[in-house]
Amino acid sequence: MRSDRVKKGIERAPHRSLFKAMGYTDEEIKQPLIGIVNSQNDVVPGHVHLDTIVDAVKTGVLMSGGTPITFPAIGVCDGIAMGHVGMHYSLVTRELIADSIEAMAMAHGFDALVMVPNCDKIVPGMLMAAARLNLPTVVVSGGPMLSINKNGTDLDLNSVFEAVGSHKVGKMTEEQVSECENNACPSCGSCSGMFTANSMNCLTEVLGLGLPGNGTIPAVFSERIRLAKYAGMAVMKMLEKDIKPRDIMNDKAFHNALTVDMALGCSTNSMLHLPAIAHEAEVELNLDIANDISGKTPNLCKLSPAGPYHVQDLYFAGGVQAVMKELGKEDLLYTDLMTVTGKTVGENIAKAVNKNEQVIRPVHEPYSPTGGIAVLKGNIAPDGCVVKKSAVAKEMLQHSGPARVFDSEDDAIKAIYQGDIHSGDVVVIRYEGPKGGPGMREMLSPTSALAGMGLDKEVALITDGRFSGATRGAAIGHVSPEAANGGNIGLVEEGDTIAIDISSGKIELDVSDETLEARRQVFVPKEPKIKKGYLARYAKLVTSASTGAVLE
Repeated sequence: MRSDRVKKGIERAPHRSLFKAMGYTDEEIKQPLIGIVNSQNDVVPGHVHLDTIVDAVKTGVLMSGGTPITFPAIGVCDGIAMGHVGMHYSLVTRELIADSIEAMAMAHGFDALVMVPNCDKIVPGMLMAAARLNLPTVVVSGGPMLSINKNGTDLDLNSVFEAVGSHKVGKMTEEQVSECENNACPSCGSCSGMFTANSMNCLTEVLGLGLPGNGTIPAVFSERIRLAKYAGMAVMKMLEKDIKPRDIMNDKAFHNALTVDMALGCSTNSMLHLPAIAHEAEVELNLDIANDISGKTPNLCKLSPAGPYHVQDLYFAGGVQAVMKELGKEDLLYTDLMTVTGKTVGENIAKAVNKNEQVIRPVHEPYSPTGGIAVLKGNIAPDGCVVKKSAVAKEMLQHSGPARVFDSEDDAIKAIYQGDIHSGDVVVIRYEGPKGGPGMREMLSPTSALAGMGLDKEVALITDGRFSGATRGAAIGHVSPEAANGGNIGLVEEGDTIAIDISSGKIELDVSDETLEARRQVFVPKEPKIKKGYLARYAKLVTSASTGAVLE
C-alpha cells in the first residue's frame, strides 16, 4: 500500500507513535488510509452541512475495511464575495485548493481520497487535484439548495440580485426586496439554479468521478447521506481494483463532459474549469474543441437563469443520467468508459428514464439544435470569448451598438445604477481578467442590475472578466487576450461600434486595422490593481482565460 511509507517497518515506529497520539489503533493503522477532504465551513451555504456528508463517507469507508482520515480545504462563497474586493479572491482559490490537497496527500501517504466539495471553485479545484495526484478518488458533493415558490415565482439567489436592479428603477419597494431576500435561499446547499457550482457537480457525474445523483440530489434529502456512504464504499473498491482518476478522466470523458455541458446549458465558468482539469489530466481541451462539440449538441435543458426550472426539477426529471440517456439516443456520448461505480457510462444510464420532457427535452425536440454555450471570435477577441447562449434573449443573439467603456466592474456598476446605460449600448468592462483583475472577478451585480431594470434584452455586456452562472442576457466573458496582456479589448474607445452575432460565433470591433494599430502604438496596459500578497504572485503566473487560467 502507498501508506506503507508512513507506517510499515521498525523505521516507522515514530510515525506510528504519532498516529497513536491521535487515538488510532494498530488495527486501524494497518488498514488502507483514506484521506477525506472536507471543505465544511460556516460561511458558505453549500458547505455548512458538509460534516454530515463527511460522517457518512467515513461510515462507508469503515464498512469496507478502510481507515478514514479527514483534513480541510478552504472555500469562498461567490455570492458573499460578489461586487467588492472579495471577488478577486474567488477563482484564485481553485489553485490553492488543488495545491493544498496535493501537499496533504503527498505528505501523509494516503492510499486513496474522497473529496467533499460543493461550491464554485472547490469542485474544480478538487478535480484538478484528483487528476494531478492520480490516486483512487471519488467526489461526493453537498448537493443543491432548494428553490421555493413565493407569490407564483420560484426564487433563487439571482432573484435577489435582480431585485436590487428593480428597486433602483422603482419597480420594487424595499419591502418587496426584503421578502425576496428572506425566501430566495431557503436551505443549505449550492445555489439552486444551473449556476457554476451545480454545473460542475453535474459534470463530476459525466467525467466519471462522481456517483450518479451527485449533481442533483438536493442537499437536505436523506438520499444525499446514503450517496455519501456509497462514495466511501466505492473508493475502497477503486483501491482494490487500482482504478485511478486518469483511467477514468481521459479525452473521451472530457468529450462527454463538454457534450452534457452544452445539453444542460451550464455556466460559462465551465469553460475555465474543464480545460484546467484536463490540463492536470494531460488531456488537450480548448475553446475550439468546445465550439465544435457545441455545434453538434442539442440544448435539452433551460434551468435558471435560462428558464423557469431549478436543479431540484432536474433531479425529479431523472437527473444527469437521464440527460445522458437522451444524448445517447443520437450516439453523442462515449458509453464504454469506466466510472467510479465500477460500471461503464452505458451501464450507468441503462435504466435512466426521462420523467419530465419539459425539464429535459427529448433529443429530437430540443430547445435548440446547438449547445447552451457559444464561443465567439473576432478582432476584439482573437483567442475567443464565451457566452451562455441558452440564457440570451432571441432579440440579442445579434446586436450592434456603441461601446460604453469601463476599466473596472465598480465603475460599470456605478454607471448602471445611476441610469447612464441606455438601450442599445454595449457595456465593455476590462482589466478584470485573470492577470488584470487580478483574479478574474465574477460579475453578477452589473448583469443582474441590467436584468432587474429590464435592459437585459436591450444591452450587451462584454468583459475580459467572467460571469456568474446565474447571469442571463447577452453577457460575453473571458475575452482573450485580456487588456492587461495587451489584448484588443484594451484598445476600445467610448462610442466605438461593436457588432455581436452569437448564432454565427462572431464579435467584431468596427474599427479599421490601421486605426487599431495606431492606437496600439500609444497603448500602455494598466498594472494589476492589487500588487501585494497571493494575488500579486497569481498575476505573474496565471495564463489566459482561453487556456483555463491555469498557473504556469
